[in-house]
Amino acid sequence: MQRSFHQIHDDRCIFAFGPSNTAVETVGPGSIVRFKTLDCFSNQITTEDQFVTGIDFSRVNPATGPVAVEGAVRGDALRVKVLDIVPGAFGTIVTVPDAGVLGARTKQATTRRCPVNEGAVEFCGMRIPTRPMIGVIGVAGDEEVSCGNPGRHGGNLDTTLIGAGATLYLPVFHEGGLLALGDVHAVMGDGEACVAACEVPAEVTVEVDLCKDLAPAWPVVETDDAFSILVSDEDLTAAFEEGFACAVRALAKANDLSWEDAYMLASLVADAGVSQLVNPRKTVRIRIPKTHVSLGALLEALHMEA
Repeated sequence: MQRSFHQIHDDRCIFAFGPSNTAVETVGPGSIVRFKTLDCFSNQITTEDQFVTGIDFSRVNPATGPVAVEGAVRGDALRVKVLDIVPGAFGTIVTVPDAGVLGARTKQATTRRCPVNEGAVEFCGMRIPTRPMIGVIGVAGDEEVSCGNPGRHGGNLDTTLIGAGATLYLPVFHEGGLLALGDVHAVMGDGEACVAACEVPAEVTVEVDLCKDLAPAWPVVETDDAFSILVSDEDLTAAFEEGFACAVRALAKANDLSWEDAYMLASLVADAGVSQLVNPRKTVRIRIPKTHVSLGALLEALHMEA
């Protein structure tokens, strides 16, 4: 199948990633796909008089798709390069009682509607520069996982790095991979403290391709100067431990080092960061500069056996 352009509308969406997912369209490697997405509330909130406590929670975190990539089979890596993200004209941010990092201190639901224009989000009289990013992006895994939770398949990673220019590598579990995405944010701080960002409908354009037989154990984001390994776990310490274990394996392979020397190198060049602290599984990232690891060495070191 030759390289082509495809558009997936926001009425074709899923609320969980898993083996029951079926493709709404099949595209060839190298194809350009534009996804039209709803906001994380399925556009249910349109005024500040509406609160998240009153919406239909079965429609939260829709992901547009899934799209199958021809030739993708279990054990491959799906390569998703983000070409462009165009946020809608208004975004929504909320507080929810007992939710977020300060959930125990959050006593009431609040909604703010934020105009998004000329590269900025308007919030409480301030103009905050936009940094559009994809909150939910993943493939069908072996178990059904709500779009509100992240994991090895991707999902609700809420990682600010996944914006225009970044490339995401996801493991393929089922034929075609079955890519879906949504939950776009016009801007978000690392951690997503109050459980929401500036939630917007959007148009997201990506290029999809394959890295045969190189499925990583965890999603990997490539930016201009580094690779970041994204690990999710209910326990934050366990997530960091797994992330650094992956980084040490990659550094050992890329630089022909013993485990001990690679561990020390990680202490010198690898950076730990938090993507989000508010989903059932928390997501952390371990950043390795490209000066110390290649894509090939990284994916080989993290390869998940089929």
